[in-house]
Amino acid sequence: MLDFKNLKMKNKSIIYGVLAGVLSMTSACTKLDENAYSQLLTDNFYNNKTEVLSAVLRPYTHANAWVTPSGQDGWWRLAELSGDQLAWPTKGRHGEDGGKWKRLHYHTWTVDEVGVNNAWVLMNWGMGLCNDPIENIEKRDIGQMGITQVEKDAYIAELKLLRAFHYLKLMDLFGNIPVVTKVGVPERPETMPRKEVFNFIESEIKTNIDKAPKLSRAMVGRISQAAGYAMLVELYLNAEVWTGTPRWDDCIAAANKIISGEAGSQNGVMALDPNITDQFKTTNDLSKEAIFSIAYNYSIANFQPSWPAEFYHFKQQQIYGGGRNGNDGIVVVPGVFTTYEDADLRKREWLLEGPMFQFVDPTKPVLASEEYNGSQLVFVDNIRKNKAGSTVSNMSEGEENSGVRFNKYKLGNQFPGPGGVPAVDVNYNNGDWNIYRLTMIYFAKAEAIMRKNGGVATAEAVQLINDCKKRAFTEANFASRAYTTTSLTLDELLAERGREFIFEGMRRDDLIRFGKFATGSWWDHTPSTATKALYPIPLIQLTLNTNLKQNPGYN
Repeated sequence: MLDFKNLKMKNKSIIYGVLAGVLSMTSACTKLDENAYSQLLTDNFYNNKTEVLSAVLRPYTHANAWVTPSGQDGWWRLAELSGDQLAWPTKGRHGEDGGKWKRLHYHTWTVDEVGVNNAWVLMNWGMGLCNDPIENIEKRDIGQMGITQVEKDAYIAELKLLRAFHYLKLMDLFGNIPVVTKVGVPERPETMPRKEVFNFIESEIKTNIDKAPKLSRAMVGRISQAAGYAMLVELYLNAEVWTGTPRWDDCIAAANKIISGEAGSQNGVMALDPNITDQFKTTNDLSKEAIFSIAYNYSIANFQPSWPAEFYHFKQQQIYGGGRNGNDGIVVVPGVFTTYEDADLRKREWLLEGPMFQFVDPTKPVLASEEYNGSQLVFVDNIRKNKAGSTVSNMSEGEENSGVRFNKYKLGNQFPGPGGVPAVDVNYNNGDWNIYRLTMIYFAKAEAIMRKNGGVATAEAVQLINDCKKRAFTEANFASRAYTTTSLTLDELLAERGREFIFEGMRRDDLIRFGKFATGSWWDHTPSTATKALYPIPLIQLTLNTNLKQNPGYN
């Protein structure tokens, strides 16, 4: 049996300092000084369990850069800012950034888009950080590494599942991509058709899933069997788009592995959290529905969530009583706020709208710093130059207060509120970013059931969605809002997915799967073309590797 009890990323046991010492460890290093006192060479590594584990964990720290809202052009930005819920409009003198956010919103990106290339590089880099330890652990005997054969097999399986996760997201954005399983071999890999990439990912998951550890408290922030099944759920949910062949039964079967607890459980039981906040607060490692997250530990290792840069206003720290502000960047697309009923608890828990007050003294307003400098900061559900009296609303007309804001994940507070209550949050800055949570699995299973049934909801599909939705209302308010087999249509399911999973990186895929990404119209966005369902292979990558082939619709 694997002993993971000392590896908990959120139980103050995992030592991120171990990782810091090996960040440069990679077989890609080629320039070696004669006396390599300050370099950590692969041949002199993997000599004990700590070194092995540090190599296994390295790709997870890198994933923070591309799979979450991180202040970098990773998968998340391409997945969300091209959809109908979030945008990064220009606000006064901030946010123009060469028009990159407008091109994402308008679907007018180009083959030499820097942000698209950055996402390609970050994701392939992460894949390489999986390939390197896989190769090195596979070729060494257990005696040299100080681990058991069961541990060796589990580490390799975990890394191969994590590599498959990278390829799943690369395939999602770019379609036809190369598949490489060894660092630098081949030097210029050829493009593989999307269907073959899909088959590779599926095979990798199914081959390795039973060797990986089951989901448990010790596996918070790491790939487990449950995460592997969640990847299969995502793979099969989108199979018709990605391969042309629907896989609804397989989606349901993979979902059942998680829902039943067969793949392990978090905190003793795999279950939906009873409320809508447990999955997003600073102690969300205790959430009963967490499956796979990017885990943060600020209190011990100074490894903190990176999303404030994307979402927070320049004065945001005053609103929540902490020490972090942001770039006043991403906002909710005008009109999305009103898709939530006033009785919907998600509307006020997950979104910020209206006048802002200071956390430490709620009688004092938060003052704006740009167009409304000296006046109270008031977030409004529109993007236009209100101060100038303009009625124009588009991606170029924003001000510092334009747009409803992100409030889904909580950093906690560094300072006490009025009268010392609430007290300082001892878990400040510690909240994990969910990649897969049980609510996603419920929704996916319900959709698969409906798709199998010609788009019509069954009693089981309705129950799955209602079990999730009821947390967003008081018991008295929910009875009249519960779905029925008549009211839960596919269009309504898409709308409810938007309300539930806003900010979580799924909107682009949802719109594509429901046939609304290219044909849809939303605020300051008109229909694009079917080819925009894939991003272009970056021009610089085509230049570096002539074996790559460009996606249709791009010159």
